[in-house]
Amino acid sequence: MSLFNVYPLFDITPVKAADVFVYDKNGTEYLDLYGGHAVISIGHSHPTYVQNIRKQLSDLGFYSNSIQNPLQEALAKELTQQSNCNNYQLFLCNSGAEANENALKLASFHTNKKKILSFSNSFHGRTSAAVAATDNTKIVAPINAQQEVEFCDLGDLTTVEKALQKGDVCAVIIECIQGVGGLDESTTSFYQDLAELCKKYQAILIADEVQSGFGRTGDFFAFQKHGVQPDIISMAKGMGNGFPIGGILIHPSIKASYGLLGTTFGGNHLACAASLSVLEVLQQEKLLANATRISEYFKKKAAAIPQIKNIKGRGLMLGLEFDFPIATLRKDLIYKQHLFTGSAKNPNLLRILPPLTLKEQHVDFFFKGLKTELNKQQ
Repeated sequence: MSLFNVYPLFDITPVKAADVFVYDKNGTEYLDLYGGHAVISIGHSHPTYVQNIRKQLSDLGFYSNSIQNPLQEALAKELTQQSNCNNYQLFLCNSGAEANENALKLASFHTNKKKILSFSNSFHGRTSAAVAATDNTKIVAPINAQQEVEFCDLGDLTTVEKALQKGDVCAVIIECIQGVGGLDESTTSFYQDLAELCKKYQAILIADEVQSGFGRTGDFFAFQKHGVQPDIISMAKGMGNGFPIGGILIHPSIKASYGLLGTTFGGNHLACAASLSVLEVLQQEKLLANATRISEYFKKKAAAIPQIKNIKGRGLMLGLEFDFPIATLRKDLIYKQHLFTGSAKNPNLLRILPPLTLKEQHVDFFFKGLKTELNKQQ
């Protein structure tokens, strides 16, 4: 049996990882500035993370959501304390796409409407309504295209209001910093006015924090910089540091009822242990503050390189924009400089999504390798 060939693969086989480093089968060390798509938040194989998951597995790895699971309650409590999202309700699932699916479904239940408003260059997942709300027709199958979705340009309130005035929009879903789309972010006034329009026209505002959440931007959630209160917040990726977990935070104005949402594996004991470990380390090691501090250091180093035309993003969710496609540069960085980085829908953008444990010496190592490869192009 062969694998279904849907992933273009680098010829690298990781077998071990520790903190910000990944080691392949030949023992080669790579600096991980991509974190497996922004997943690794507290560093690879963090001892607290490993210890807690190992202990939980030795006690009870899984049972269904038909029984009491105090770990879910503990996770909800700790999430509230660290995110300051008071009075929200927590529903746990397994991934970012699943989180957005549940968010959109819940919005439709709550409003009794079905149209979705999304934004250009958005990415919300590859399933059903989530992929229909993603601005990439190549990954939207005909069965997904039956969803009613309208796309607006980020920052265009006029078009947003025209769409909302029709009265058929159940949800507006937005990344406050776009991930795959290329690190674009609008103004605080835009996000605040968008929230007010959602209230005015009775649409649910969904903040997609799947990539930007859990401290990646220096705030616990990216939307918090703008002083808005979403109705639903979706999260995943850094939430489990590699263990599959996702979830949505739901405003108390949205009421629960039995059977409204459901999942077999969501919120299982191992997943909760993983996420609780992430929150423990985020707080103990002050990783949100570290993300902000290292971000400023990174941006200063980047500003000194003339080939970099634009520096995008916040915290350790960053993008370096060049005036040429970065595909070859990215390959050279990984094979010749042993640096993992990411790409984006914008072909000229190199994405930087490292563990939040990144230090100045790691930034220095990256820019040394980057300069070496850029100088070869001259």
